[in-house]
Amino acid sequence: MNKIFNWGIVGLGRIAHKFAEDLGKIPNARLHAVASRDLDRSRQFGQQYSATHFYGSYEELASCPDLDAVYIATPHVSHCSNTVFFLQNRIPVLCEKPFAMNATEVRQMIAAAAENQTFLMEAIWTRFLPMTLKVLELINNGQIGKVLSVKADFGFRAPLDPENRIYNRELGGGALLDIGIYPVFLSLLLLGKPETIKALAHIGSTGVDEDTAINFKYADGTMAHLHATIRSGTKTEAFIFGETGTLHLHSRWHEPSSMTLLRENERPEFFGFDYFSTGYNYEAVEVMRCLEQGLTESPDLPLSFSLLLMETLDAIRSEIGLVYPSHDVPQ
Repeated sequence: MNKIFNWGIVGLGRIAHKFAEDLGKIPNARLHAVASRDLDRSRQFGQQYSATHFYGSYEELASCPDLDAVYIATPHVSHCSNTVFFLQNRIPVLCEKPFAMNATEVRQMIAAAAENQTFLMEAIWTRFLPMTLKVLELINNGQIGKVLSVKADFGFRAPLDPENRIYNRELGGGALLDIGIYPVFLSLLLLGKPETIKALAHIGSTGVDEDTAINFKYADGTMAHLHATIRSGTKTEAFIFGETGTLHLHSRWHEPSSMTLLRENERPEFFGFDYFSTGYNYEAVEVMRCLEQGLTESPDLPLSFSLLLMETLDAIRSEIGLVYPSHDVPQ
């Protein structure tokens, strides 16, 4: 890549800071513009990361000159509307996960991308981390034989605060969409669409799931055992069990980490990875690679996968009785 890619960021919360920091570590990328509903916040953020433009509205950002792509880091209740807006302005979009609140919204986003022939990708950063790529390589090379089951968890203790986004049902709160998406993503990546989905959850006083257990079963007998909680800290690790070996993805497996290959009667083989960033740079590089090749979606994280992921999350929510009244339309 010889071109310098000009990025915009929409929504300037905690995760936007991480993304902006990692953009600064990509030689041919720069933070070009930022937007918040609060102009002072936008100006402060932009100055911190040397952005050229900062705006007090998303509409103004869409008119920014020389903008190559936007990263949407707003609360996930706004992902669909924000994404569709920028796609209609023919600006390529990398939208933070979860892609939207439900599969209906994801279909609207995909339709907008197709109608405007504009690039769209979900920001599942874990997909592009070196460890994930190594996991796929080892499995494809037969290092653990056929995958028989996947076990993954993600949990942390979030003090109960009804105003906090993660406990607020109007803001799409709950363990499943915020962190449960990672174990579900891993299972779909390795095993595909499950034949049977079963789930149980503790729905707390604010109406969101605080602790969710999920099981997937496949026609060939393969299983997935997944857990997400905001009530307590877990090891946040993953195991991929195969016929001849196991991959142990160390804590915290969804972010830059390490892993061990375990095989019977053999010494464990450790895999470490040299990270020079928090890990968000890898998804940004993928977007830039795709745009340089004239693609409208990533072949490694296609829109069909993001739709399957959201359909699966919808099915889990149906199992546990979790409804978001402002987004879910009664069937």
